[in-house]
Amino acid sequence: MVTAHVFIATSLDGFIARPDGDIDWLLQRDAPDEDHGYAQFIADKDLIVMGRGTYEKVLSLGPWAYDRPVLVLSKQLADTAVPQALQGKVRFSASAPAELMQALAAQNVGRVYVDGGQLVQSFLRAGLIADMVITTVPVLLGAGRRLFGALSADVDWTLVSSRSFASGLVQSRYRRAP
Repeated sequence: MVTAHVFIATSLDGFIARPDGDIDWLLQRDAPDEDHGYAQFIADKDLIVMGRGTYEKVLSLGPWAYDRPVLVLSKQLADTAVPQALQGKVRFSASAPAELMQALAAQNVGRVYVDGGQLVQSFLRAGLIADMVITTVPVLLGAGRRLFGALSADVDWTLVSSRSFASGLVQSRYRRAP
């Protein structure tokens, strides 16, 4: 069975980016001497699934930083060629989340990192997220792109752990409640 997992940061008021998609507020808080657990989180993931917006933002940040295969879910990009520099590292798909997870199961993929606000929302609506690591950055943006969107019903989560960092970030790990 394939499981989907989230590792993401939000502002104190619940935004993952400014209205224009900018994440400068997050990049300014990067503390190279603090391990926020990403290496441990990603260590057992077979694949990264990200949305088009996240993919485009990552491309704008400099050299490709991922050491895992990346699948970009995007209807717009699905029929386009992967840039030459990313061939063998990235592929595009227009699949719906549930359809994708079934296809990944057939490919013996076990654990998937889901990244990108709209993509996380669609996986949540489909009931596919097993757990989430959410790091809260102590900044109020006032407006922007929210991590969570509308749901047809409540989704209960269990707090597994919480920790704070010297930089003021607070990280909470949640597991979907049974």
